[in-house]
Amino acid sequence: MTEAIIYVVDDDQQARKAVQTLVRAMGVQAEGFESAEDFLEAYDGHRPACLVTDVRMLGMSGLELQERLNQMGVTMSVVVLTAFASTPTTVRAMRNGALTLMEKPCDDDELWDAIRTGLAADVQNYEMERRRVSILKKLDLLTPKERQVLEFIVAGDANKVVARKLDVSIRTVENHRHKIFHKMNADSLAELVRIALAAGISVETKA
Repeated sequence: MTEAIIYVVDDDQQARKAVQTLVRAMGVQAEGFESAEDFLEAYDGHRPACLVTDVRMLGMSGLELQERLNQMGVTMSVVVLTAFASTPTTVRAMRNGALTLMEKPCDDDELWDAIRTGLAADVQNYEMERRRVSILKKLDLLTPKERQVLEFIVAGDANKVVARKLDVSIRTVENHRHKIFHKMNADSLAELVRIALAAGISVETKA
């Protein structure tokens, strides 16, 4: 896995440097940006990562930065800082997916705990996203007929039921099944179901 990075976006240089110093003292890489616009221009999609952003900044606000990242499909953890906490600000930040909102000045231990929690969550989320991408690539290897058979299999249909539904022979279904397990790199039906669930394929259990 690539090295984790904490991105600090704050137009207050002193506050920005303080967070970077704290993060680096904990042995984690930190990069600072004085505006949301600068961060967006420089961000290359690196994960795992955690974003620490102030709310009020010149130009785009921290909340608007969150929303822009959501639009881009970037799901890294976000810790929001503000010297002007309010209920609407907190609600908006949390709805945007913030891990937490903290009032400035922050206690170093509390801030580091939030960053560490955010980074740990992003590591897990990143691995899940990578796994999903890998699975979707495998799904792309299936023919349309194999995809149909896969959906029937994980729904709990026996080969003879699948054969009847598709109006093909049981041997044809068995051949499709063999190819599916090979292409999806599944060693068992349980593993195939787990893969299907991870790919977002609906699985209906049979009574």
